[in-house]
Amino acid sequence: MHAPAGLIEPELLMLAYRSGIFPMADSRDDEEVFWVEPRRRAILPLDGFHLSRSLAKVVRRETFEVTCNRAFAEVMQACAGPRSDGGDTWISGRIEASYRRLHELGAAHSIECWQGGELVGGLYGVGFDRVFCGESMFSRRTDASKVALAWLVAALRRAGVELLDCQFITPHLASMGAVEITQGRYIKLLNAAQRVAGDGDAFGAALGAATGDGEGDGAALSLPEGFGALLADAAASSSSPGNFIAQSLTQTS
Repeated sequence: MHAPAGLIEPELLMLAYRSGIFPMADSRDDEEVFWVEPRRRAILPLDGFHLSRSLAKVVRRETFEVTCNRAFAEVMQACAGPRSDGGDTWISGRIEASYRRLHELGAAHSIECWQGGELVGGLYGVGFDRVFCGESMFSRRTDASKVALAWLVAALRRAGVELLDCQFITPHLASMGAVEITQGRYIKLLNAAQRVAGDGDAFGAALGAATGDGEGDGAALSLPEGFGALLADAAASSSSPGNFIAQSLTQTS
């Protein structure tokens, strides 16, 4: 599989993630990327997500419509926008184009929060085996990115995913249960979560099982497209999608 000129090869990206490494750039216009293997790594234990009472109310009220893979490009563009601290983004044009290609191949996914038909929050990341590596999130309304993360955690639990990587700890992530561990510990968790289910990718198999007669031709991909179908299946399991999230996360929260 060959990527268009200038893009980071999908095989290289996936090899990096499977090795505990990810790319960043110095600025939006930077054509070079550097590969990061932090000494301290942030993860969000899926049984340790903190759903506050106020956030649970927002979820149950279904303040936001939540979708998956409906607007991957728009989510990436929003995440690459100007930072609140005035600094430049690490998501360069080259990185953005490379992940959009990864999304086309079924390995990168986005969760979107909408309000009145407007995209107001979301996140994106890379999934494989029993691992999901969160890349970035954004919010234009209070709690929008938190709701997106709540949906992600509930869906990953349902799929049997074991590791949610957050890369770097922030107060925002820490408030929702993220913790910091050594890179060595992260690699051990990463390797353990890369167990293969049968002859295929375990993460893909879990999503594929949830899709049933889902849309798309994901069966031809090593990571079948189906994260959106997984969320739809999760929502259908309850009379209210908001209740599904709240019930899932309050079982151990």
